[in-house]
Amino acid sequence: MADLERTEFLYGVDSSVADDDRFYEPPHIVRFRITKKTPKRIYYIPENWGRPVQRFVDRVALERDGEVRRRSAGWWEPDATVYLNPPELEQPAKPDLGALRAEMADAHPDRGGTDAEFIAARRRYEQAKAQQPTP
Repeated sequence: MADLERTEFLYGVDSSVADDDRFYEPPHIVRFRITKKTPKRIYYIPENWGRPVQRFVDRVALERDGEVRRRSAGWWEPDATVYLNPPELEQPAKPDLGALRAEMADAHPDRGGTDAEFIAARRRYEQAKAQQPTP
């Protein structure tokens, strides 16, 4: 309960997806300012939207579990799951192009690999290379 009394914000994860890979942003944490607390609910406003709409979550469940899933939320909404404390985000590691290139060379039929192994290794290398930002 003491955690909640000090909390001025609730947290969510914005993992919106763009159709164009050039505008990809990795998932990041967003804050929602708490506007009111009652014994049963916590009210907040998602600040990153055009028209502010006050929303609420179950205070008892949030205190007990540390997070609450909104039933009416769409998967794209940053407050689909609301957290009492900022959640830990696991960011995927960038692929090592040198290691993938070496793996591709080792899988080459001239070095004892098979055609299928080489094709699969080359596909992984090409996909990783395409995801790297161009300087």
